[in-house]
This record gives sequence, structure tokens and C-alpha cells, in this order.
Amino acid sequence: MYKINTDEYKVLSKYIMDISGILLEEGKEYLIETRLTPLLDELSCKSFSELYYKARMDNTKSVEKKIIDNISTNETYFFRDKAPFELIQHKIIPDLIDSRSQNTRPGESIKIRIWSAASSTGQEIYSIIIMLKELYLDPQKHEIQILGTDISNSAIARASYGKYNKFEIARGLPPEKVRKYFIPDGDAWKIKDELRSMATFKKINLMDSLAGMGKFDIVLCRNVAIYFAPEERSRLYRKIASTMEKDGYLLIGATESLTNDTNLFEPQKYLKSVFYQLK
Repeated sequence: MYKINTDEYKVLSKYIMDISGILLEEGKEYLIETRLTPLLDELSCKSFSELYYKARMDNTKSVEKKIIDNISTNETYFFRDKAPFELIQHKIIPDLIDSRSQNTRPGESIKIRIWSAASSTGQEIYSIIIMLKELYLDPQKHEIQILGTDISNSAIARASYGKYNKFEIARGLPPEKVRKYFIPDGDAWKIKDELRSMATFKKINLMDSLAGMGKFDIVLCRNVAIYFAPEERSRLYRKIASTMEKDGYLLIGATESLTNDTNLFEPQKYLKSVFYQLK
């Protein structure tokens, strides 16, 4: 494995923060070494400096995309932390349906938009879809649009395909749910087309403008802002606030808090779960 020196680390970690918002503090040299060493071999680079210069000189940005794909954590699994999905199922969706039905004309479907801001390889999105299927909502009366976004091209490609190996499928999914919502595909399992068609996946860098995305009723931004610098977290939450309906819901990671990053939201509690709404 290649070793990164102090000067290389300063330059490359700043570059990674500029292109992705991911903050790599002192002491994280091992992370760059382990995740980017395969890329050095792939691109025939003899040092991390050479990789950096190759990325900066590449007008196609293909090297930049590879760096983002390799450095992104993409740690996820089905029904991760469980509580947010129970919150959506038992509190948020019923409340939204009740609220939206009061402003919906007879015969018109109730529209609800959900955005997973860092959907990684799709497990969060498909967990939401499975949960929604088990609510047995009438598709003629309820139009639910689900968007999954991620900074990684490879993660978006995997999420769009919806195929998971035995290890991935076993993380968070009991056998009965696997049989009900997935089909065997060689040594792996693939989400059924009926469920796959309920979601749209798109590559988005959360550091870029979010203008044009419209308004969402539910936004999940879990376990991603923790990798950003404080000022970038504040910017991110301001942008997320601009994409939310006035009575929309924001869900963040179980160990995360908005206290030091923004005053645009106020926390709400339902049983053991915390969610946020605009002030």
C-alpha cells in the first residue's frame, strides 16, 4: 500500500473537501491510503501527488468521479436504526395524509414527495418502499414520489439496479421480507420491478445548488453531514430547508443533532424518535 506524506495529505484532503464536502482531519491519513491505493494502481500513478495532478488536469472529471466513489463511505443496510422507518410508518405518513386530504379535491390523489439525500446503494430507499407497501395505501388515492440522490456514480448505479449479495440482503431484512419483495438473481437478490419503479435515483453533490428540486414532504439526510466541516453543515441545512414544505419533516442520524449547525428547525419527539420541522 502506498504511503501519503504530510504535504500530499494537506493538498489531497483539501481537494476532497472542495469537491465533496467531506472533511478529512489530521489522523485520517490511513483512510486515504486504504481507499485510494487501488485507484493509484488503476491509473498507474506512483504517488498521491501524481493522482492529485492527474485529477486536476482531467477536463472530463472522470478521475475526480473515481476519487469520490472510492472515498465515499457508502455504509448502509436495510432498515438501518429501525426507528426512523417506524416513525414514517406510524406517525409521519398518517399525519401527512390527514393534512393533505383537507386540501385535496374529490377524486384527486394525495401527493407526497420523499427525498433520501444520501441514498448510497439504495437500501434506505427500498426500506422506505417496503414500509410503504406494508401500509397498503391505495395507489389511486395516494401518489408517492421517492427520490434517492448520492454523490457517488457507482452507488447510484447500484441503487438503480437494486441487486444485493447474500451478506447485504441479510443486513436488516428477515427471510420472509426477502422472499416477498426480492427475486433470486444468481447468488444475489434483486428488488422486484414493481418496487423498483417507485423510486428515481439521481447523482447530486449536496455542496452544489439544490434549486429546481421542488418541495419535499419528507427529507432523510442521515449520517452524511457528520463528515462535513461545521460551516458546510450549516450551508447544507439551509439548502435542505429551502427544499421542504412548510409542514415537512426532516430526519437525521440517531447520533446527530442540529443544535450547533442551524436555527431553522425545531425538534419534535414521537415515542423514542426525534424529527425536525421548520420553525
